[in-house]
Amino acid sequence: MDKKLFAEHIALLRSRYDAILDQCGFDTLNVYSGRPKVQFLDDNNYPFKVNPQFKALVPVTDNPHSWVIYRRGQKPKLLFYRPVDFWHYVPPAPQTFWSDEYEIELLSKPDEAKPFLHADNAAFIGETDGLEDWPLGETNPEQLISRLHWARAYKTPYEMACLRDANRIAVGAHRAAEDAFRSGASEFEINLAYLKAAGQGENRMPYGNIVGLNDHGSILHYTHLSDKRIPEAQLRSFLIDAGADSHGYCADITRSYAYRDGEFADLVAAMDIMQQQLVGQMKVDLPYPDLHRDCHLKVADILKRFDLIKSSPESAVESGLTGTFMPHGLGHFLGLQVHDVGGHQSGPEGGTNPPPADSPFLRTTRTIEAEQVFTVEPGLYFIDSLLGDLKDSGLAGEVHWDKVEELRPFGGVRIEDNVIVHADRVENMTRDCYAES
Repeated sequence: MDKKLFAEHIALLRSRYDAILDQCGFDTLNVYSGRPKVQFLDDNNYPFKVNPQFKALVPVTDNPHSWVIYRRGQKPKLLFYRPVDFWHYVPPAPQTFWSDEYEIELLSKPDEAKPFLHADNAAFIGETDGLEDWPLGETNPEQLISRLHWARAYKTPYEMACLRDANRIAVGAHRAAEDAFRSGASEFEINLAYLKAAGQGENRMPYGNIVGLNDHGSILHYTHLSDKRIPEAQLRSFLIDAGADSHGYCADITRSYAYRDGEFADLVAAMDIMQQQLVGQMKVDLPYPDLHRDCHLKVADILKRFDLIKSSPESAVESGLTGTFMPHGLGHFLGLQVHDVGGHQSGPEGGTNPPPADSPFLRTTRTIEAEQVFTVEPGLYFIDSLLGDLKDSGLAGEVHWDKVEELRPFGGVRIEDNVIVHADRVENMTRDCYAES
């Protein structure tokens, strides 16, 4: 990563943090990376997941017992944990593109951080387990966290570069996964092909990879990963939702495939075109829920064209019929977290703008602004439980059930890209990476 780009990023970040600390009445911010957690009735730890507000300040994602101490107007201090340990990997002292931007102190024991902390006019962000008698300051103050979450929606050029790189890695892995699918691999084998191509293990992945063959594509967060190969004559479809990491920033990409030509392949193609139309509609000052509603109209149009429903698209949306086939939201913020923070926030000081009553799972209710990053992921699924509810409802007569039964074994379709909204255009990072690979 470019050193100058990161220097500009940290300078902008420092100006944001200075203003936010001043607004909240704090001089110092103590941010803890976290500590490993021991599994119940065991002596092994759960995989370590860093405090996202720690990696917002420094691109370190895998080192527990570390701290960033940020004082207004001063260079950030990084307390970097390097124990004397012959059992586990000990990371080297940081000497990389970002290290010049911090005053770095090396810790050989967790308690060595304590003298660097003070609680006067200070705030602490992190989990307090094991820190009960430490001078932390005010713990996780809501007003401070709200302002930090609001600011994180606006990505710096460095953050955009990391997100592009995460997309590049993920797209290469998606291509490997498709190849594995077409060669007859099991879900487990497809996932191995993905991880190998990405060069990242499961613990580094930003979320558990969703790899579903045939009707497993109807399970929105399917992560079971069967090791059984499906005979070629029975192979129908493949849905993969998987990302990658770059310096703590996430990619989140979904693709759906038909194993052979036919109506389901045509459905995938129609959803792919529709998804790109939605991306093309994105612009500054457009409320994201408006785009979500238009997505439902487009889903209804596809349902009608494929003779799955009898209703007009407008009627199918108004009646809630489309909710059976697309029960989730259109997309969400993306950044240091897969479902990045602040999507329902009504202002920098906090407050909530909840999703519409008919779309309870919509993760973003903000108005689109420049420098924001979104996923756009329309879906169309044949989910047994939801179809069962629909059959028992007053809308059952609006469905061509014979056509539903034909497509039910294929599971469903989801197409997801990651986009940056600029003041004058929308950059589709995912499609750009596919075009380049």
